[in-house]
This record gives sequence, C-alpha cells and structure tokens, in this order.
Amino acid sequence: MNSRFRSGRLRPQADPVSVPSAGRERGETQKRRPGRASLCILLIQTFILLAGFVPCALAFPASGPALNSPAPEFALTDLNHKRLDLHAFRGKVVLLDFWATWCAPCQVEIPHFVAWQNQYGARGLQVIGISMDDDPGPVRNLYRRLRVNYPVAMGDAGLGQTYGGIYGLPVTFLIDRKGRIRAEYQGVTDLGKIQTRLLLLLNTR
Repeated sequence: MNSRFRSGRLRPQADPVSVPSAGRERGETQKRRPGRASLCILLIQTFILLAGFVPCALAFPASGPALNSPAPEFALTDLNHKRLDLHAFRGKVVLLDFWATWCAPCQVEIPHFVAWQNQYGARGLQVIGISMDDDPGPVRNLYRRLRVNYPVAMGDAGLGQTYGGIYGLPVTFLIDRKGRIRAEYQGVTDLGKIQTRLLLLLNTR
C-alpha cells in the first residue's frame, strides 16, 4: 500500500533527569527538572518506539464488513493478466489475503497459503492475494520467488475501503461458499487458528 502504512522506528534520545533528593542542601547544583512539554515528547517517542515492533504498522483496528454479510465484489486483472472476479469463485471457500512486499509477517504467511492451496484446492479452497504495494515490480519478483500458486492482483485504497479500510497488514478474510464473510484476521495471527476455521468451512456445504 502507500508508504504511509510502513512502520517507522524512532529511538528516543536519552535525556537523563536527576530528581533532587529530600536531603539536598541549598547551594548544591541541581539538574533541570523536566517540563511538561519534555515529558510529553518523551512519552510520544516511547510510544513510537514500541509501535515500531508492531508488524506492518497496525494503526487502528479496521472496521470491516460485518461477519456473515456478503463479501464486497471486485473484478481486477491479476499479475498474469487474467481477469480476477470474486463472484466467479462462488461455491468455493475463499481465503482473501491483503498483503504487501514490505510487510514481513505477510511474507511468513504466504508459503503457508501456497501449501494450503495445494492441499485443499481439490476440496474447494481458493486463495486470492491482493497486494497493497504501489509498484507491481517487487510484487512480481516476490510472486516468482515464493512460487505463488494462486492469483494475485494489485489493490488500492478504494478496494481497501470496501473491506472496511486496510490500515495495517496483513488482513485476511475467510469467505464461505455462498460468498459471506465468516472470519477476519488482522495483523500477526496464529496460522493454526486460521487453518482450523478454514477446514470447518471446507467441510460445510
């Protein structure tokens, strides 16, 4: 997606402050007490530092489509120049993955999704990847390097908004055979939980 979703890490500068003890005598040199503004800046820097460890700049929870509601339809052109129409997969269980090349947890998940497509494709699973990168070049490179076996298309802010706003990555939706959203996973998620729910949907007709 746009670079505004990248997580930055800002290391707060050390600003040692010595608080005078109750027994300090007059005439001793005292170090400057921190002002309110300095404390606010330090708190903000600390928050940014901690946020830097949150995968892919998960900012605010997205308010996506309600569970059990129809998944928003879309029709795109995938990386292989083929039409990618969500409605065409009605009757299959769809794992819809919003990701980006600069998102490390996304790259951890993709090989598992490739394996699931191989393992469960015959049972009705269809994985779809939506890259939120600005440039398709790195997406194609990663697509080839990871040997992705499912369609991947380039997304944009408009598509993200139809799914509640994609403010952090990865975001994964599970869509049942009738086209209804049955689960949503934001950020780093236990893949075992996703797989368990996926199998339940595959076993439901």
